[in-house]
Amino acid sequence: MTDAAMNARKQTARAWFESLRDSIFTAFERLEDRADPALYTGEPGRFEKKPWRRGDGSADLGGGEAGMLRGRFFEKAGVHVSTVYGELSPDFARQVKGAGDDPRFWASGISLIAHPRNPRVPAVHMNTRFIVTRDWWFGGGMDLTPVLDFQRDQDFEDARDFHAACKAVCDAHGPDLHAKYKEWCDSYFFLKHRNEPRGVGGIFYDHHNSGGWDADFAFTRDVGEAFLDIYARLAARRMGEAWTEAEREEQLVRRGRYVEFNLLYDRGTKFGLETGGNVESILSSMPPAVKWP
Repeated sequence: MTDAAMNARKQTARAWFESLRDSIFTAFERLEDRADPALYTGEPGRFEKKPWRRGDGSADLGGGEAGMLRGRFFEKAGVHVSTVYGELSPDFARQVKGAGDDPRFWASGISLIAHPRNPRVPAVHMNTRFIVTRDWWFGGGMDLTPVLDFQRDQDFEDARDFHAACKAVCDAHGPDLHAKYKEWCDSYFFLKHRNEPRGVGGIFYDHHNSGGWDADFAFTRDVGEAFLDIYARLAARRMGEAWTEAEREEQLVRRGRYVEFNLLYDRGTKFGLETGGNVESILSSMPPAVKWP
């Protein structure tokens, strides 16, 4: 592939991630508007956007925009886009596909984490990205984290519908993708030190390169659209349910597990910090209130 062709694909991917960001902003703010004032006090929240640049400003190393919402329905939601480039540190380069002999890289993507105020509305995570070294690939996925025990069952309605949405998007691009990426998600989002899953799973993929860029980009694009559709429906389904103080307490304790996973195991957190990303955006996945009993 020529440099010109790759550059065109980089810009196409970047534009898509930013477009998806805008669609998610709209959908989440619509949920803020719909939230029942009897359950959710205060005014509907709106995303605050904060641009950032990578590095000290002496060189163009890329950057992004952090979008944070602290509202009445979403206690905290972060939706961020970034496009960064430059050279990886020698130690980190050896861990990244295609960068062992040439540390130059380019990466663009969107990452999202949402922590609803209502314990009956599950937390959710989604990200998709396009990375270029001497090689190129797409990665990402989505996973659902109910915080109440009775919802953390694969037969619970929300889990069934979320998995059905994941399966549909995978099946449209290959009969073997869902089984592979569902299993990867289950094994990846697992707290080894507690011997328990973070949530009910979803799909997770990395180094997705079939040799056909258009097809792989279409898959990643469809993952983003499927996420937006299914999570908006699940949130709308549960947002009118009242909750108890005991359920709020259970939510705060479960959020502690989320913190443990992201600090101990999450690759995206480590990649962002190792490549000089925006610390506020990287750590925005942390819940706004949490307890360890």
